[in-house]
Amino acid sequence: MKLGLGLYRHMLTPENFAFAKQAGATHIVAHLVDYFRGGSHVGPDDQPTGTDWGWGLAGDPGSLWTADELKGVRRSVEDAGLKLEAIENFDPAHWHDVLLDGPMRTLHIENVKTIIRRVGEAGIPIMGYNFSIAGVAGRTKGPYARGGAPAVGMEGPYDLPMPQGMAWNMVVDPSALRRPATPVPSATHEELWSRFRRFLDEVLPVAEKAGVRMALHPDDPPAPTIRGQPRLVYQPRMYQQAIDLNPSPANALEFCVGSLAEMTEGDIYEVVDTYSRQNRIGYVHLRNIRDKAPHYKETFIDDGDVDVLRVLSILRRNGFDGVVIPDHAPQMSCAAPWHAGMAFALGYLKAGIQSL
Repeated sequence: MKLGLGLYRHMLTPENFAFAKQAGATHIVAHLVDYFRGGSHVGPDDQPTGTDWGWGLAGDPGSLWTADELKGVRRSVEDAGLKLEAIENFDPAHWHDVLLDGPMRTLHIENVKTIIRRVGEAGIPIMGYNFSIAGVAGRTKGPYARGGAPAVGMEGPYDLPMPQGMAWNMVVDPSALRRPATPVPSATHEELWSRFRRFLDEVLPVAEKAGVRMALHPDDPPAPTIRGQPRLVYQPRMYQQAIDLNPSPANALEFCVGSLAEMTEGDIYEVVDTYSRQNRIGYVHLRNIRDKAPHYKETFIDDGDVDVLRVLSILRRNGFDGVVIPDHAPQMSCAAPWHAGMAFALGYLKAGIQSL
């Protein structure tokens, strides 16, 4: 196993690459979507939380990431002595009608194919994604972790209808902010799975040819519905449905242990064993949590319901040799709250991996 660090777009800097290297990481997972553009957030380095209008404005719908841009990110990472393992998440501006089954779906599925080809051309092996209409929404932030450290959680269901002009918890049509909110019609779970199957059938052949694995994140938060919209993978068994839809070797998992542990069904250690034996894991998000959705809190890596060292042991036993990142961490009381929280998580995971 290899230790990595996930960085948001504005954090893809030489200083943060040096921090990752110093903390013992060897790989980077990069977010190119700007989750903090035009939104209201607690802080620019912590997880985005946003408002009822989501995280903020999606990107430029007419400007896809170029191969040169992706190669530039890879070279910057490599210049720091690290490797770029994955790009995490498509910009909703580029593919929202794939999720919504809207009038621009044909254009947007071609956008996805183009991005995947460029990711492959740039020599990046994995594209992580979350096939979700409402996206990561409904989370709160508070002094949830040990010693009152700020962390993310959820304090109840969040089914305020999602307004037109939004998708994946971001604003894809800025003009919607100036109009009375009209809800997006709710899809059914069956419709969402049908959209997902069509997406896999169209995109996976392109990914195979490009040498890119498509890694599906489970729902975060894992509730049956968020903002009145259905969720795809809100119980562990639904990951198997996603795998079984298409046998392509490019059909992989962005294996988020925290989200899986928050689900109301399943034993997390059996879940880790089941999916790591199938050689379908692209890379692993490993954080700790307490309790279940829709009432859960994130904790320090050593202080939740999950025995993280046991998870690492199962992954090792089943031959997983990919990258593990601490996707989230509580912030610590010092001049660099995010860096301190991540350094603690990285150190704990580094020691756990070495002990195996």
